[in-house]
Amino acid sequence: MPASSTTEQFQDFSETVVPITSVKIAPSLKFGISGKPRPNIGLGAYFGTGFCLDAACRFIVTNYHVDVVTKAHKIKGEKIIQRYFATGPNDNGATPNYIPNVGVVGFSTKRDLALYELERPLHHHHGLGYSLVEPYVGQEVDIYGYPRDDFPFRNPKRKLMRFPAKFKAPTTRGLLAFEYQASGRPIHVSGASGGIVVDRKTEKVVGILTRSSQTMAEATPIQTLVEFVAKVQPFLAQKLFPAAKELIPAVSTDLYPKFVPLHSDELLRRPEEPHEVSLLRQKAQLLVDSIRNFIAVQSFAWGTRDKDPNAEAAYEIQVIDGLQRFRSYPEGKNQLKAIPLPHLNVWVLPSDEWAELPKTVATDLRLKVNQAPDAVLGERRIKVFQYYASVEDNVCPFQSFGTFKGNSRVAVACYGEVWTDADMNILRMSERLELSKKLKAYGGWDEWDVIMTYGWLKRENDLPRLVPLTIYTEGRNKKIYWCRGHFTDYRVFTAESRLITN
Repeated sequence: MPASSTTEQFQDFSETVVPITSVKIAPSLKFGISGKPRPNIGLGAYFGTGFCLDAACRFIVTNYHVDVVTKAHKIKGEKIIQRYFATGPNDNGATPNYIPNVGVVGFSTKRDLALYELERPLHHHHGLGYSLVEPYVGQEVDIYGYPRDDFPFRNPKRKLMRFPAKFKAPTTRGLLAFEYQASGRPIHVSGASGGIVVDRKTEKVVGILTRSSQTMAEATPIQTLVEFVAKVQPFLAQKLFPAAKELIPAVSTDLYPKFVPLHSDELLRRPEEPHEVSLLRQKAQLLVDSIRNFIAVQSFAWGTRDKDPNAEAAYEIQVIDGLQRFRSYPEGKNQLKAIPLPHLNVWVLPSDEWAELPKTVATDLRLKVNQAPDAVLGERRIKVFQYYASVEDNVCPFQSFGTFKGNSRVAVACYGEVWTDADMNILRMSERLELSKKLKAYGGWDEWDVIMTYGWLKRENDLPRLVPLTIYTEGRNKKIYWCRGHFTDYRVFTAESRLITN
């Protein structure tokens, strides 16, 4: 097996793997001539490694424990504006872990991940592809990181090192174990944590380096990274991991052509709905009840076509008995009935269909529902239901506001799909509005679509519940304009009321 080396492979991995360094005042003990220790205050250097998650390198992945140690504010001169953690002291499954120069910190070693969002992308840096397949025994890989040298306080500058290794086996803690050899600087010294494990043939990332000894290295599987990114940056996860079987597309077309029901004279007798459709309505009602009371953080972004967002914002959303209120996140004090709109010439109004469409499916019998053939998404079989409502049904409203002239709310025809799992739990809903020629001329839009995804939230000492994950609204005229949002940091699922009497 080749020794440790800085030799470049086909890829220049220095454009993907980055050093994380912070220098700060640190207390220590200094021993005098008598041998007695006395407190001493000096500068300490703290090290870690990260890598570009996306093609533009605006997001950097590292270990959670690296963030605890370094508390870095910048990476290669770019400011960190947001931090996301896959674990922490309150994580279900967190265990005490000793970290040098810090102490005992509680976190899950299986989810030892952190994600940084930078103010601007790193120039001349890029992400790599990812392998979602577990390595086979003996598979040859390379580990890349920035381990410190023997005298970190004298020479904090580090070089990117490559450590050839072979996959040995998965561990009982849910990590991947690799056996490596190093004739020079060892990988197990501080600084290399947060690096990447890359398949030597495909040059795809198969794991994130978490811990190591003199001969063994452990890495977090890519599947864990997929689950983490899907929670905190779901739209980015869909771009990076399109083959991930557990991801429901947050931006996609429907599976089947538009459903239009056959004309029937409902004045004579309304046809009875099939059992599966009745069950879907019951599941939609359960979803409505599940999201009737909660507090979360809702992030918004506005943009055009497939470009990066032109504006972004985040608010704390409070839903109490179905009524929505907002406040600026994280330090806002005043409650708002609606979020402030972006300062753009053209923008799409954020939609609340994540709450309204489940109500319509659950209770409005004017909505015609049809069960389509099942489909397979990745390795998951899903049930597909189609629906349609005409203008005369007065089921789907459309509000033209803010982008072109006018501010009106009118009824339009609509159709879409509802995807469920095998147990009929709702995973995705779409709504496509049919705008009349008069409305197009008045409002300026040719088409208007909304897509929502839902997923299971599992909290300690609480039953699993379905909650909204993403919502994507798109309007089209001569260009495509969109507003996307996602929900994080769910908490408080109860509402209390008291009757006060004199």
